[in-house]
Amino acid sequence: MLTIEEIRQKKKEYGYTNEQLAALSGVPLGTLQKILGSSTKAPRYNTMAALSGVFESKKKTEYSAADNTVMTVRESSAGYAVRKDPVKENFRRYNRQGTYTIEDYLALPDEQRAELIDGIFYDMASPDLHHQYIVTELVSRLREYIRRQGGSCRAFAAPTDVKLDTDNRTMVQPDVFIICDRTKVTKRWLNGSPDFVAEVLSPATKNKDIFIKTLKYREAGTKELWLIDPMDKSILTYVFVPETKVKMYSFADIVPVMIYNGECQVDFSDISGQMADWFEDWPKDT
Repeated sequence: MLTIEEIRQKKKEYGYTNEQLAALSGVPLGTLQKILGSSTKAPRYNTMAALSGVFESKKKTEYSAADNTVMTVRESSAGYAVRKDPVKENFRRYNRQGTYTIEDYLALPDEQRAELIDGIFYDMASPDLHHQYIVTELVSRLREYIRRQGGSCRAFAAPTDVKLDTDNRTMVQPDVFIICDRTKVTKRWLNGSPDFVAEVLSPATKNKDIFIKTLKYREAGTKELWLIDPMDKSILTYVFVPETKVKMYSFADIVPVMIYNGECQVDFSDISGQMADWFEDWPKDT
């Protein structure tokens, strides 16, 4: 496990802001700031393990990608550990990780949900109801705004295929996305990068969404990305154009959609309140 000084050095090395490191580790931002600012002299073991796990997981993720092996995420006491193995039993017959194409993706069984990123298959576990409620509420609010404004863009929700790099080695399924360029739309999939993407994180896909897909979206030309974490009730937003800007929000906030210059806003306190009415395990006080 890393020391506080080693975490400071790793944070600087990877270029993380405090907000990003808090989102990746699940450690509250206020707690993180106290630890890195030396206000807290003896942090809890679990807190230090969570912070250390961010950098350990990232190192393993990079190695696995370079090694052309699929990565599966397993939750552990130290965060999320990555191990190299086939994605799922149905994928055990595959032995070409890193070289798969769209043709291989289209040949998967109908019941097998997966994403293809740079020739590597990643399993997509069935989302829970918290996840799906957030997705449906978000896409509904975005569509309503677009309709009210008479806009030409359209909002979609998963499972919708996005041929992100317009090549034959990457096909992803963002939880929610907005596309404004109609020439990218085909009957079967979106051919190119969306303007806006929102991913709702889950334990099984958190590392992939944060470390791999965030970079892919930025490189492909996505203008704005939200990473929504129901577990710590946070929204980490990236605006990539004209320059990268990062900001953290909570489920008590109203979050602006910057591709609409902040005029479109999503009230997460309202979404959270509705979830508290429906789900017994969703706290009333956010």
